[in-house]
Amino acid sequence: MVVILVIAISLPFAIMDTIETGRVYVFSRQFLEELPQRFTGAGRLRFILQPIVAIILGIRGGLTDAKAGNPPYLFGLLFSTDRRRELLRSGVAAIRNMVALGIIMDLVFQLILYHSVHPAAALVVGPILICFPYAVSRALTTRLAHGMMER
Repeated sequence: MVVILVIAISLPFAIMDTIETGRVYVFSRQFLEELPQRFTGAGRLRFILQPIVAIILGIRGGLTDAKAGNPPYLFGLLFSTDRRRELLRSGVAAIRNMVALGIIMDLVFQLILYHSVHPAAALVVGPILICFPYAVSRALTTRLAHGMMER
């Protein structure tokens, strides 16, 4: 809920920027040029901490999947229609707060680094730092745990 409020507050500034510059920031060259700056300076620690926490949560979820006999996470999401909803629900429950925190942190660091806020960029960058490492680590853990259980 806080994320929605923060985005709602920052949206008018993004609209003003779009009107003034004639471009949507997340689809602009400026976004691509500023992307490396996100990995340095004040905000770089989150590019390490957020994926590490996502990986830990993914390992925990993967072990739970293996014990429950679920397929590896990504495989189950793509091909297991009977368990897709359950897997998606458990994944969202595990990472929703972290995704929200990632979006808010990205907005704060945009303000600190660029003195402007672009909510669309935060909606792209924040979740990528969490969802991808989570899904891959959960899938790999399930696969490894299944292999160890078979032995």
